[in-house]
Amino acid sequence: MKRIGVLTGGGDAPGLNAVIRAAVKTAIIEFNCEVFGIKNGYDGFLEENGIIPLGLNEVSGILPRGGTILGSANRGNPYARKVIRDGKEVVIDVSDEIVKGIKKQKLDALLVLGGDGTLHIAHELAQKGVPVIGVPKTIDNDIGGTEVTFGFDTALNIATEALDRLHTTAESHHRAMVIELMGRDAGFIALHAGVAGGADVILIPEIPFNFESIMKKIKSRAEAGRKFSTLAVSEGAKLQGGEQVYSRKGDEVYVPRLGGIGQMVSEYIERQGFESRVTVLGHLQRGGTPTSFDRLLATRYGSAAVRLAARGGFDRMVSLQCGYITDISLEECTSKPKRVNPNDDAVVTARNIGICFGDE
Repeated sequence: MKRIGVLTGGGDAPGLNAVIRAAVKTAIIEFNCEVFGIKNGYDGFLEENGIIPLGLNEVSGILPRGGTILGSANRGNPYARKVIRDGKEVVIDVSDEIVKGIKKQKLDALLVLGGDGTLHIAHELAQKGVPVIGVPKTIDNDIGGTEVTFGFDTALNIATEALDRLHTTAESHHRAMVIELMGRDAGFIALHAGVAGGADVILIPEIPFNFESIMKKIKSRAEAGRKFSTLAVSEGAKLQGGEQVYSRKGDEVYVPRLGGIGQMVSEYIERQGFESRVTVLGHLQRGGTPTSFDRLLATRYGSAAVRLAARGGFDRMVSLQCGYITDISLEECTSKPKRVNPNDDAVVTARNIGICFGDE
């Protein structure tokens, strides 16, 4: 193993730079291997100056930094790339060009840091002969085959602190404070932050809700003298028998953009005679300094990915299982995304302490 590449795809997450740093240091110190950074996800193989050398100097000081020094692209799918031809916008497959770019660089391994979509692309490229190693990244914690993804703990801490802050103003003004959190199809952030932050109502994609249940909870608190409530709502939460709420429709390249469920819930509460406000935390959950947990996990992942590459364990992803770093096939981890189990201990515990999920 003489040359390896590293790229970061999909949405950014705290800890990406920690993975890059660990991969570069392990490759150079342990394997005397050159490392190259691919800028802006897979797009770097198609861009001029899209590939840069990464040495010890380049990764010095990046451990506590959020984001990614390589840039990312959550629309950089080489199998569906928008281009202008004859004055018209068309979608084309440039995956073969990506493969040629990888071979041109004579990379012995390509470390792909990303979520479900990015890793799915990595698996498809592996079928074309690309020596790929996956590293699980997403604040949603929804990648199968691993107990936790890096970025989740930081997002969870940010969401919990926001709930703490909203609790005080909710109590002061006797309001129902709704906070909309990220979580397209998996409600781990809202669930864990809701329990840790003392939310009265938690709404997640895996448990469709009805307004009557929410109002029953808010009214019972008011009757008991607690004239305020806090609601942690995943952006992907939906009404029973209804659909998710989108702020923008998608197409073959752009995924639909969720947004608006928090406002819908808040407006309904107001119509029932209770003052309500909504806060959309949005990309604050992605930004800023990663927690010590995410830094450590990301460092372990980055180093393990290089060791896996040195063993020739391609088309696989490093993962955390029972507290130990191991690896599984990319096909396995992408075939079954992780979701909140409605019968999971965390959900049962939340119900036991009186938290409403809007389904009763």
